[in-house]
Amino acid sequence: MLASAPSAETAHTADAVRPIPSTIVIGFMGGLVKRNEPHRSEVQLASKLRAEYPNVAYVDTYENAHWKDAKQQILKLLDTNKDGKLSESEKQNARIILFGHSWGASATVTLARDLGGIGIPVLLTVQVDSVQKVGQKDGVIPANVAEAMNFFQADGMLHGRKLIRAEDPNKTKILGNYEVNYKNTSLTCSGYPWQQRVFAKEHMYIECDPQVWSQIESLIRSKLPQLQAKSQTQTQGN
Repeated sequence: MLASAPSAETAHTADAVRPIPSTIVIGFMGGLVKRNEPHRSEVQLASKLRAEYPNVAYVDTYENAHWKDAKQQILKLLDTNKDGKLSESEKQNARIILFGHSWGASATVTLARDLGGIGIPVLLTVQVDSVQKVGQKDGVIPANVAEAMNFFQADGMLHGRKLIRAEDPNKTKILGNYEVNYKNTSLTCSGYPWQQRVFAKEHMYIECDPQVWSQIESLIRSKLPQLQAKSQTQTQGN
């Protein structure tokens, strides 16, 4: 006997009970680093947020060369009624946060600009020692981004962009261009390859600096009001 196919009503009910993330948080890896490299701060931060807020935020990391895959995932998540196209309402309800290191920072701005081209806003971009990739433009933040932050170090053979600016200052607030100095650092950055330690140690330091990534985490959390409200409710109930 053939099993009967699930009814349309049953399928709709299953979709209805599946949590839809209110916020999308995506990080991009630098260089040729794999998206799941456990020693990298991007992966560690994403893992932490994903574990804490599984039903409220979609959090993931991508290799910078695969930013278009990240875009497709965003479009899929924003399509809340699953009709295969985005309405103006679905676009404007988007709550997207993008961050990245080195080429990943360049991919961050590239994706934000691409989303702007189809009318999708971005809450926040964070660039960490941004290195512009060929064919991309990481120094000008597109007008669909509400806020942008830039962390950089200026020493060593490989260092990031010192200044980002808004394409339209009336629409985008630059939170800062924050310089970090590692001349007297005690950071060890365990798990990083020797090539980075020799040729790009300062560029490595900013990626593994817990103080920098603590600030990034705070910035991201500040854009998750539903999570803050949830935490406050739990605290008041105890």
